[in-house]
Amino acid sequence: MIPEESFGSVKNRMQSASLALEELLVTAQKQDCLTVGIYESAKLLNTDPDCVVLCVLAADDEDDVALQIHFTLLQSFCCDSGITILRVLGVQRLRQLLGAFDTNRNQEECRDLHCMLVTNPQVDHYRLQEVGIYCQESRRIDQWVPELALQER
Repeated sequence: MIPEESFGSVKNRMQSASLALEELLVTAQKQDCLTVGIYESAKLLNTDPDCVVLCVLAADDEDDVALQIHFTLLQSFCCDSGITILRVLGVQRLRQLLGAFDTNRNQEECRDLHCMLVTNPQVDHYRLQEVGIYCQESRRIDQWVPELALQER
């Protein structure tokens, strides 16, 4: 059984990492260092994996088999390339943060926020480091792919 004070510290670490991830993604988007979409991400990983510093996989529905296959392939590639991976629950929160629509598409077509790649290691380095530490700590406790739940506001 885990002591009660450990639950508090785990919850605080998750909240802190969640906020850091949100800030990192918004900053990366503003600096044009965020690749959004499964296919766009796969193309970038195929052409220039060295520029990728974080892979974020987001899904609220575990029943989508096709999406899970894409995630498995992306996770494998990222692991082989030494890219930090983070699974996120809270696609709706991502839509709030990053905008639900892409200006280059029909307004009714939502952006594919299931996979995002942060490129350029200089992007808000402090927040990137905080997310990276959370991922390392999570892997130490036998979480192959660390997870975070984003809270809607």
